[in-house]
Amino acid sequence: MGKDLKLALVVSDTAKAQEGAEALRSAHDWVRTDKADALVVLGGDGFMLHVLHRMLDVGRVVPVYGVNLGTVGFLMNRHRGSRPIAERVARAREVAVVPLEMRARTIGGKEHKYYAINEVSLLRETRQTAKLEVKVNGKVRMAELAGDGVLVATPAGSTAYNLSANGPILPLGCGMLALTPLSPFRPRRWKGAILPDSAEVCFCVREPDKRPVAAVADQKEVRNVAEVLISVAREHQLTLLFDPGKSLEERIFAEQFQV
Repeated sequence: MGKDLKLALVVSDTAKAQEGAEALRSAHDWVRTDKADALVVLGGDGFMLHVLHRMLDVGRVVPVYGVNLGTVGFLMNRHRGSRPIAERVARAREVAVVPLEMRARTIGGKEHKYYAINEVSLLRETRQTAKLEVKVNGKVRMAELAGDGVLVATPAGSTAYNLSANGPILPLGCGMLALTPLSPFRPRRWKGAILPDSAEVCFCVREPDKRPVAAVADQKEVRNVAEVLISVAREHQLTLLFDPGKSLEERIFAEQFQV
């Protein structure tokens, strides 16, 4: 990033983030978010996802520099630094993150479109096992996947819910997506698939009245879906900023060696 950037400060409403913001409010001449060249976000990963989604919703996307005042802070930078915040942002390395587009149709015929930075998940709504037909690029690859559900994760999201479901960690920029089953009953030993990010994935819900399924794009949920189409939304690329040597690529790489 260059110098003399117009920066806006966006702070989570948690006590920890609000307390940390006090020192920063007087450390820079902040502007409104709609006038900013970049955002400085204080909070945790959940709040960062909220801010990124809000930019996608309003159609104005600028680079974002996160400061961790949450728990894990996988998408954030460390709180304390020896340099002024404006200098940290100017020195930061840009990392491109491309979200998924989810188009969900309910059993009532209503269409919904949402974006997912981490993953799109299909989850059973009741005690009944979900039954899903899996298509990739219009071709049926699995006539019936029975279990708790399934997800499609981006590389940036591959270390989140996907990893908890025993899905693969994908290096950032690899051009791949992870398709991971959630507690599969049939086929019992299927571990999922790694797909090129050019692929369009379609899930058709079998017996949707008896076995209702919800679709979730990060935090946005659509219940009682009949069909869900997932593809990469390249035109909505996001940019995260990281301190030199602390990039998201390195964090994702390091996760593969955690024991």
